[in-house]
Amino acid sequence: MERKVALVTGSGRGIGKGIAHEFAKAGYDVCVNYNKSAEQAQEVVRQLLEYGVRAEAVQANIADLDQIAMLIEQVESRFGRLDVLVNNSGITRMKPFLETPPELFEEVINTDLRGLYFCSQQAARLMVKQGTRGVIIHISSNHAEGNWSNSTVYAAAKAGVNKLAKNMALDLAPHGIRVIGIAPGYTRNSWTEGDERVQKAIADISSRIPMRRFCTPEEVGAAAVFLSSDSAGYVTGTTLYMDGGALLPVWAEKGNNG
Repeated sequence: MERKVALVTGSGRGIGKGIAHEFAKAGYDVCVNYNKSAEQAQEVVRQLLEYGVRAEAVQANIADLDQIAMLIEQVESRFGRLDVLVNNSGITRMKPFLETPPELFEEVINTDLRGLYFCSQQAARLMVKQGTRGVIIHISSNHAEGNWSNSTVYAAAKAGVNKLAKNMALDLAPHGIRVIGIAPGYTRNSWTEGDERVQKAIADISSRIPMRRFCTPEEVGAAAVFLSSDSAGYVTGTTLYMDGGALLPVWAEKGNNG
């Protein structure tokens, strides 16, 4: 039986790497997309091959529409099919509203929203052409719902991603394609491996999260695998928040236990 294929954008490191690992563990062949982290992506490929699946790295900048088209073409030619697209690639840029230049706005929107939109479109066209009852997953953020300073552009992009999941799900349901969002909160990443000052900041933030810890990339990946499975076959057009309850308190104050 031919293995299913998952394309995970931005999977050379961070959350994307964790997602790629979980799909490989579940028996998927995996296309590891990266933009600039070539060495890291090749290391991820090496690790995925140890699960006995096929894995290849493909460079493409999701902010470039021509490169998106090339990426999907490469997936089709190298793997022969596409069952799951995980739109993980994104950038985070923070700036006070009054100081935000058009260049920052365009940089974030072009990757986090426009790039995700057209990557989904190209992937969905391939799925429809092949008659695949596929799944498209958007990695969003709890910024789509919560409000943090200096994040007007990033938060707006992520809110757009969540809304896009709903409308895409409606349009693609007749083709048997499901669309789902995952919105993590604070997640363990390369920046969380810093010095004592960083660890103190993590401890301080964690104290204000009801579950008292950060999410892990592997947990996000496990959720993505489940949502792509037949067990979640009736789930579409919704976003799963994975933030340990960070959005639950009316306010998050150090020492406040709710």
